[in-house]
Amino acid sequence: MRKFMLSAAAVVATFAALPAIAQDQGNAPAPDSDRSSRIEPYFGVMGGWEGFDNQPNKAGVPVIASSDKLNGGLVQGVAGVNVPVGPLFVGAEGNITKGFSGDINWEYGAAGRIGVRAGQTGLIYGKVGYQWVNFDKVVDTDRHYNDWTYGIGFEVGAKDLGAKSDGGLRLRGEVSTFGNFHSFRPMMGLVKAF
Repeated sequence: MRKFMLSAAAVVATFAALPAIAQDQGNAPAPDSDRSSRIEPYFGVMGGWEGFDNQPNKAGVPVIASSDKLNGGLVQGVAGVNVPVGPLFVGAEGNITKGFSGDINWEYGAAGRIGVRAGQTGLIYGKVGYQWVNFDKVVDTDRHYNDWTYGIGFEVGAKDLGAKSDGGLRLRGEVSTFGNFHSFRPMMGLVKAF
């Protein structure tokens, strides 16, 4: 599972770095100084999937007796803010997630982010936070399991893909985990920055 997570992280980081590489080679205009030098609130909607391993863990997520594992499809809303710090940015975001298939009912949490700007509107970041999860069907729905969450991701706007304007809309891809690599959670969606 850890090798798979590290491989996925390397692929995401490589894909996210492409706009910055193109800019360094002179194929992209200078960064949008307005966005990269001011506080930037945002919100977004993402979709994805999360699968938990079948190992004992600190959060107490149940180990299922069969070979089945707790998993399911997710729809997530995020809201946060990015603050420029030289060539870097720091930020904070909250999320609320609803499972639409499988064993996950609700998730919610908060995380801090740090990263670099790439190209005119792109971002490459890492995040650390705390997440709560509530399961449906297989597990008692009254309990909220909680643990640290870690992730990496990228955002890329239409300007970085050659458009003249993007209106603050960016494509976001992210991979995160719950606890000590007890879940794998790839997500993709759109973020609107202001």
